[in-house]
Amino acid sequence: MTGLIAFREIVLKVHSRCDLACDHCYVYEHADQSWRSRPKVISPEVIAQTASRLAEHARTHALPSVTVILHGGEPLLAGTARLRLVCEEFTRALDGIAALDLRMHTNGLQLSRRYLDLFAEFGVSVSVSLDGDRAANDRHRRFADGRTSHPLVLAAVDLLRTEPYRHLYQGLLCTIDVANDPVAVLDALVELAPPRVDFLLPHATWQTPPVRPDEAPDTYARWLLRVFDHWDRRGRPVPVRLFDSLFSTLAGGPSLTESLGLAPTDLVVVETDGNLEQVDSLKSAFEGAAATGFNVFDHAFDLVAAHPGVRARQLGLAGVSDACRRCPVVRSCGGGLYTHRYKAGSDEPSGSEAPGNFDNPSVYCTDLRELVDGVEGRTSASASAPELSDPAELAGSQEQLTRDLLALLNDRRTGDSDWERAWRVLGAVERAGQAGADALDAVLAHPFTRTWVMACLDPGQEGPDAARAARRLTALAAAAVLRGGLDLPAEVVYRDGEVYLPTLGLLRLGEPGTEGRATLHAADGGYAVREEGRPEHRFGPAAGDARWQPVRTWSPGPDAAPVALEDLDPHRNCFARPPRLRLGAGEAEEWRERLDAAWALLHASVPEFARAAATGLTTLTPLAGGPRARGWGEAGRHGPGALGVPYAAGVAETALALLTGRRRAGLQALTEVADLYALDGEWQHPSPWRERPVPVSRLLADVHERVAVEAYRRATATAEPGGLDRINRALDRLSEAAELTSTGKRLVEQLRWELKAVDA
Repeated sequence: MTGLIAFREIVLKVHSRCDLACDHCYVYEHADQSWRSRPKVISPEVIAQTASRLAEHARTHALPSVTVILHGGEPLLAGTARLRLVCEEFTRALDGIAALDLRMHTNGLQLSRRYLDLFAEFGVSVSVSLDGDRAANDRHRRFADGRTSHPLVLAAVDLLRTEPYRHLYQGLLCTIDVANDPVAVLDALVELAPPRVDFLLPHATWQTPPVRPDEAPDTYARWLLRVFDHWDRRGRPVPVRLFDSLFSTLAGGPSLTESLGLAPTDLVVVETDGNLEQVDSLKSAFEGAAATGFNVFDHAFDLVAAHPGVRARQLGLAGVSDACRRCPVVRSCGGGLYTHRYKAGSDEPSGSEAPGNFDNPSVYCTDLRELVDGVEGRTSASASAPELSDPAELAGSQEQLTRDLLALLNDRRTGDSDWERAWRVLGAVERAGQAGADALDAVLAHPFTRTWVMACLDPGQEGPDAARAARRLTALAAAAVLRGGLDLPAEVVYRDGEVYLPTLGLLRLGEPGTEGRATLHAADGGYAVREEGRPEHRFGPAAGDARWQPVRTWSPGPDAAPVALEDLDPHRNCFARPPRLRLGAGEAEEWRERLDAAWALLHASVPEFARAAATGLTTLTPLAGGPRARGWGEAGRHGPGALGVPYAAGVAETALALLTGRRRAGLQALTEVADLYALDGEWQHPSPWRERPVPVSRLLADVHERVAVEAYRRATATAEPGGLDRINRALDRLSEAAELTSTGKRLVEQLRWELKAVDA
């Protein structure tokens, strides 16, 4: 049974009849009429056996929680005694195994205090079916003699909303009828203050298509978008699961409903006779469509999980039709509800379950496409990550990410005295006013602080041992103290006779091979070090001490912040090629001159790209050897703000390295804090620059870089024929990529505007 998805939710049919005669009901009015031969009420034996099977399943799969939905027919017709037995049996069976979430879907007609007192005792949350105002609800939800059910449902919801039952109120279920006024429907539902509203498409298949009064293929999308617009204008007064699911998937997250998205199903249905079935909506397709041939007395739930029909709904992208896999909104719509894809083969009767009968787009395909596009078009600007267009937001998110990762590392490193002492110093620095906060921000923003933290956290690599990690943290805390000019003693642990203070420099405290401890503190605009048995020693900016090697800097312009020329930090070795050793004074000056000339070349040829390249650049590291084949710079792994540049490259090569390296580093920094795509690698895309198809992440990175390269080459008369056309083809491909989130699509739009400016 390996590879099976565990069932975390079961629908328990406690009564198979209903006290309403809704003409759109999939149980009684559609193809499957198996309800006629089932017991009206679930038996104690079926209850007990189902509870036992669920407990067995939860234990086998180590499930932390399971959900049991009491359903029908109308579940309240089972009566309080039978419902109490259900609650008691499942509570007892799951005790100590998994948390139990009991829920009920009801039409509300029988709801009274005696039921709600029972539900309050066992924590049964209640969702009520209501199609809107009276006119909308009376269109389908009537008694068999035609009487309205609306006043009774409102009374039930009013009772559910009162104390002490309010906490049981889960939401309202509304089946869509496009003949109803969408604005009036939403207003009526909102008036009842539900914790959530579920809008449900009426069950239909290609054999029995949905009613479309105007015969338009997007009737339901237009109805739902009118609901969305009114809901949005009203300030989104209640959560709407359909819309929340689209917000989630458009941002790269999971689907929140079975009706949309590619999340695998984890639901099984238990009928009143104990038969185990697939999702209930399949009863709309054909007689026996939901059947599995299994029951709770003879079969474990894992056998149902292996059923081909269930497996088909657990395949994600592989489980939808080929047309759906090529559609750019498939991550959000997921091909639609499985039932709505049903179409009998041309040579088969409509009741056949032959392979391929569900291998179709949804009968609501056009509606779903229009709905996803409509919601995205209305929300993409506000839903896009602010880091995409605001460098300050990107820098802030990057700093917070480093803080979060460092806090996670601290949680894993408790028990080491040096680590704990340094952690307390960091806390004292942060509490020491603005000077301390700024100093701490500076050392945490140092690119190779992140590199060090990630090395410690990475279980796939042999990260630093506890002592080595503690040494780095003591140096980090000491650097923050010194930068802030704080009157705080900070003890460092050094090895091999030296300690590197991030962002400041390298201090030699002994001969190579020696180890020891020293206390650092700020002193009269400089720094001081104390070691046991030795007099206090001054070092720093003005001390002129040969034992102190400060981090060199370079300025990319009169108004730009200094950039560190980092050739000291032992954690800088995070590029594809190793850095050089420490540059000599003459070498450093020569490199500055080449950087000045390269930067001037960029500003003269591509000024907009040059300004963007300077934004966020904090550190340059000289790389050993000459330029690579294209002379391009390298973004360091986990080093936001850092760039590796070939030391021996000429001016033109250095300019290209600065430009392309910053583009690569900028995109990398953005992907670390914002979701640009999801399901990367599920699709492969042709690339104009590579022989084989590539995942969307690679194609996006190539385009992001090539736009800047094309601008530079055109400005310097070195452009290659067809370069612009290749970029446009790649952008067209990205525009149709299902993986891209709203933020990713806006990035592609930005690249198009950049390319238009290049072409102009």
